[in-house]
Amino acid sequence: MIFDIAQPSVAIAGRTDRWPVRRILCVGRNYAAHAREMGKDPDREAPFFFSKPADAVVEDGASVPYPPLTSNLHYEGEMVVAIGMQGTRVPEAEALSHVWGYAVGNDLTRRDLQTEAKEMGRPWDMGIGFDISAVIGAVQAVDAVGHPSVGSIKTIVNGVVKQDADLHELIWSVPEIISILSHSITLMPGDLIMTGTPAGVGALEPGDTCTVSIAGLGEITTHISEPA
Repeated sequence: MIFDIAQPSVAIAGRTDRWPVRRILCVGRNYAAHAREMGKDPDREAPFFFSKPADAVVEDGASVPYPPLTSNLHYEGEMVVAIGMQGTRVPEAEALSHVWGYAVGNDLTRRDLQTEAKEMGRPWDMGIGFDISAVIGAVQAVDAVGHPSVGSIKTIVNGVVKQDADLHELIWSVPEIISILSHSITLMPGDLIMTGTPAGVGALEPGDTCTVSIAGLGEITTHISEPA
């Protein structure tokens, strides 16, 4: 049997072609205040990573049905890094040369399932990697936006500011993240890295509208609809 499976992809700003998504890598607890609100000490913990499937991507403006098996769906506004060049054991000083561009993201999380898995010492996959859980806006080329390292990152739900931080508050910078990851796995073109969320994560309900904005990168909006 032959399967006709579409390549997951996201938009590219100003272009009609699309960014093919190979995989989505995520950095956990990469803002100190968020680490503390999750009950962890950011000064004692090395970076750790998890992933979402490539076909979890959903675009700006989409309506996302409230997912099954949860009563605590959370937003997590994040900056996304698009890798454009293969890299293994990349020195930190060379890491940014592997970046093609950046985007605004929202790492939707079934927090209750994630918390239960943590408490039982089980993998987080069903809390993090469910269908249409990675909202990612148009990828913007480095030539157009540079390498953002400072500037506002904000999440607004129904007109109320929920997350309000600055990119310079990242515990592990983008060059550090790329270098550390590349010493564990080979980064490839098409990889997307969600760099972590600031403090202020919270619940979404059907009917909510959630907007994530990052200075210089624009914003993305997601509407939460009733369960499918």
